[in-house]
Amino acid sequence: MKKKYLMAPGPTPVSPEVLLEMAQPIIHHRSPQFSEILAEVREGLKYLFQTKNEVLTLVATGTGGMEGSVSNLLAKGDKGLVVRGGKFGERWAQIISAYGLTPVNIDVEWGYGPDPGVIRDHLKKDSAIKAVYVQAHETSTGVKFPIQEIGAVVKEFSGVALVVDAISALGVYDIKTDDWGLDVVVSGSQKAMGLPPGLAFVSLSELALEMMARSDLPKFYFDFKKERKNLLENKGAYTSAVSLVFGLRKVLRDIKAEGLEVMFARHALLAKAARAAATALGLAMFPKDSPSETLTVFLAPEGMDAGKIVKILRDKHGVTVAGGQDALKGKIFRISHMGYVDRFDLITALSALEMTLMELGYKFEVGAGVKAAEEVFIGGAQ
Repeated sequence: MKKKYLMAPGPTPVSPEVLLEMAQPIIHHRSPQFSEILAEVREGLKYLFQTKNEVLTLVATGTGGMEGSVSNLLAKGDKGLVVRGGKFGERWAQIISAYGLTPVNIDVEWGYGPDPGVIRDHLKKDSAIKAVYVQAHETSTGVKFPIQEIGAVVKEFSGVALVVDAISALGVYDIKTDDWGLDVVVSGSQKAMGLPPGLAFVSLSELALEMMARSDLPKFYFDFKKERKNLLENKGAYTSAVSLVFGLRKVLRDIKAEGLEVMFARHALLAKAARAAATALGLAMFPKDSPSETLTVFLAPEGMDAGKIVKILRDKHGVTVAGGQDALKGKIFRISHMGYVDRFDLITALSALEMTLMELGYKFEVGAGVKAAEEVFIGGAQ
């Protein structure tokens, strides 16, 4: 027998309690009972997003929320300013281009975060830029971006929206949607929320609503005006993912019971333990700036293919982690510690990593990584 451990940055593990909640008999998505559930979910999402505004629930992955945040905000002739510091920053530019618009790209070396002052310089120079598209956390590199500072910069320019991909960040660390002036925040069910893939969430500020009124880009399924109109009546624009919403209600109740600050501290402790293990094993981490609490990105030892580490962890030890993408393929591996992951899940993953590295001939003190992580946990508050 071999147990399986999901330690990749999405999908993430789903708790047995949430799975049982989703196993309830299906009810109709236009029934009064389902409207009551949606009403509760609306308030729970506002708590998680730290916003007074409505948060749409779309039947899609996070990329659907990203696409809708382009097609519903921009109009023909507009430009979108994009921070490209990794694989998912590049996705913003691809979506904007797909709608026949011009992305203005700020290219940031992978492993680093953007300079908010560069964003200010671009906005000063080009009045056709109507929205800034950026990641809260670049999952491909493990770097956390300075969203609060970027929000302060964008506020200086009237009528320019700040759109944040927080798909792998929301629920991991503090993101104050309203206080930081984040006009659109996108997230997804399969990350820190610990649900299966299939739901995207999009918060909309008053400025976002104004931009939606002038947008003339084509849209049908991802029509935010239609979604919001129906949401205010506690129903979806189309067929809702009923079972996923059952699970969502349970997740949001659990988040409220735990409290945001406790949830953030839990993720921070896991990240601290993973980094301590990396140091003890003599492994370098990839991020040069602000490593995120979402996951730890390890550089493979010199001369070793990170893909082999990922394969042995998965096939021999039952621990699924993620490798690198594009230029980082074969160079890094990524261990997630977000959502329904506790200290013993991480200890298991680190133990499996040590056995994998031994098998591949890497020299280190056996047990050093696990010991370092345990010492963090013993000294931590969680």
